Amino acid sequence: MTSATLLVELLTEELPPKALGRLGKAFSDGIVAGLRSRGLVAADGAFRWFATPRRLAVSIPAVLAEAAAKDVTEKIMPVSVALGADGQPTPALVKKLEAKGIPLEAVAGFERRMDGKAEALFHTSTVPGARLADVLAGIVHDSLKQLPIPKVMRWGDGDATFVRPVHKLSMLHGTEVVPGTVLDLVSGRTTKGHRFMSRGEIEIVNADAYEATLLAEGKVIPDFAERRANIEKQLLAEAGRQNAKLDDYADLLDEVTALVEHPTVYVGEFEAEFLAVPQECLILTMRSNQKYFPLFDDAGKLLNRFLIVSNMELADPSNIIAGNQRVVRPRLSDARFFFEQDRKHTLASRAAKLDAVVYHNKLGSVGDRVRRLQALAGRIAALMGADVERATQAAGLAKADLVTDMVGEFPELQGTMGRYYAEGEGLDAEVAQAIEQHYRPRFAGDALPESAVAQAAALADKLDALAGFFGIGMLPTGDKDPFGLRRAALGVLRILIEAPLPLELPALIEAAAAGFPAGVLKAEVAGPLFDFMLERLRNLLRDAGHAQDAIEAVLAQKPTRIDQVVPRLAAVAAFQQLPEAAALAAANKRIVNILKKAEGALPEPSAALLVEEAEQALFAAIQDVAPQARAHFAAQAYTDALRVLAGLRAAVDSFFDGVMVMADDVAVRNNRLALLQELAGLMNQVADISRLSA
Repeated sequence: MTSATLLVELLTEELPPKALGRLGKAFSDGIVAGLRSRGLVAADGAFRWFATPRRLAVSIPAVLAEAAAKDVTEKIMPVSVALGADGQPTPALVKKLEAKGIPLEAVAGFERRMDGKAEALFHTSTVPGARLADVLAGIVHDSLKQLPIPKVMRWGDGDATFVRPVHKLSMLHGTEVVPGTVLDLVSGRTTKGHRFMSRGEIEIVNADAYEATLLAEGKVIPDFAERRANIEKQLLAEAGRQNAKLDDYADLLDEVTALVEHPTVYVGEFEAEFLAVPQECLILTMRSNQKYFPLFDDAGKLLNRFLIVSNMELADPSNIIAGNQRVVRPRLSDARFFFEQDRKHTLASRAAKLDAVVYHNKLGSVGDRVRRLQALAGRIAALMGADVERATQAAGLAKADLVTDMVGEFPELQGTMGRYYAEGEGLDAEVAQAIEQHYRPRFAGDALPESAVAQAAALADKLDALAGFFGIGMLPTGDKDPFGLRRAALGVLRILIEAPLPLELPALIEAAAAGFPAGVLKAEVAGPLFDFMLERLRNLLRDAGHAQDAIEAVLAQKPTRIDQVVPRLAAVAAFQQLPEAAALAAANKRIVNILKKAEGALPEPSAALLVEEAEQALFAAIQDVAPQARAHFAAQAYTDALRVLAGLRAAVDSFFDGVMVMADDVAVRNNRLALLQELAGLMNQVADISRLSA
């Protein structure tokens, strides 16, 4: 079987930059999967995918021109149906063979074997392998249909549709063009390079020469990862020459990589007077609107210089640099204008306008929400021992920047601009900080609000959203979470755990729900919302690396103090290392099952009804250990509590070895059940130990 490198390239108009890497990978994965399923390439064979602003391509080594033939065995029918009493083929078998094109004389070679409870006839035939020339166009077509494209375009007179108009299709197997038509394009061997730096239409002589040919003749770096690394190297080198640093640039680097084919980095600058504007505004307008990389000094202060990733390499780039500087100046001027106009009004005066802004048609205006946040933040601050007045003031001003010009232009700056405007008005520094930080954490791994006032405002903001949307039935479904409730829940949990804050979560939820007018929320909010948050907590703990059985043991108790969950997990992990752990967990599981048989409420265990020596010993051991265990639990010394309880193992083992719990005497039986109930209550204060038993 002959094999060679296969190249498939689709030349298009400019593809969506934020999706380019994903499209390139999905395009190649689909083609490789199609080839593997037909036996045309090894299942573990390597391949390379390429993606530039105007092309998707894949290069796959060692692709066969024709797959090897293979034996295929199929069931024909049960023997009882296929053969008569005389062993001859029945009319049903003859008809089946005719339909499949199998000669009647082949019956003698059929295999007879059991298929379930009946014997059946099986026929094995050799099927020719797939030919690359016959199937490749279909494989490419199927791969294109499966790409993650939300909207497609139609162009020209044909019926072809794709995310952007397509101009050329190349399918080369070694030096040979693989025939086929995809998106109304007939396969060939020509492509195009850079729009301005290429020498024109380029012929690909050999699939193996694709990348080198594009680079040499087309001035295109086709490999997305290689182009990204090239840009990053240039950015870091140029920043070093400027004695400057780059900020977090990974997302912008991915986007810029999808915008250029031949990247070259140049340095631009703007007037230093613009630095009087908050640097977040300038950074955002440069990054979002112009795709520039801002430069910073060692202290993280923005410099009046930036890096441009151009798609042109010129000996004299002065026109490119001047053009980019000319374009960015009006953007910076707009940011300065917005900032200056916004500062003419106080945050308090802007907060009054929030009554005209709808939060949700069932939950009222943003102004209504702000008044709820004030009350809730003040209540949480009081529980924390924080400054109630400052928490209330911060919550009252937290949303005021939503009606500023700057946030209207750059929604990403909400909170940030509120802090700047609060500082400009001379408001308390802790209040200004809380206005910005009440949105934290915005995403996984984001920093938490720092001060107690900011934490109170942040908890109020998230709990109000959770209670409100849960209360009107707007719950997340599947991967859809339009109101960010999962993110809000994780934010609350992280603040409670990592601050940490000794607050009761159900009480916080009830306080948030109580802030809404009567009749707005459905009757039952607190219970379902608490369960929802425990489920988010389960995922959070799992992602943090805690053992699944320990998580289940702790969360089975539905802990209300979330700050105590991680210490309980640590205690359970330490308990599991003790030699007594496995036996006590198994015994606890047995106790749980036995207590299910109890009828009605059980009394306190009575020493007078203890008949057997083993139950007397267990009763005495519990009385001896209980005060120590409860004291440790009250002091939140969970590891010590479980270590003390481990000392009960011998008494527990003896009890189950020598005592029949379900005695005939009802009083004795109930007393033994009561003893086990007391033991279970003592053992399971930290976690449900029975969950640790396999």
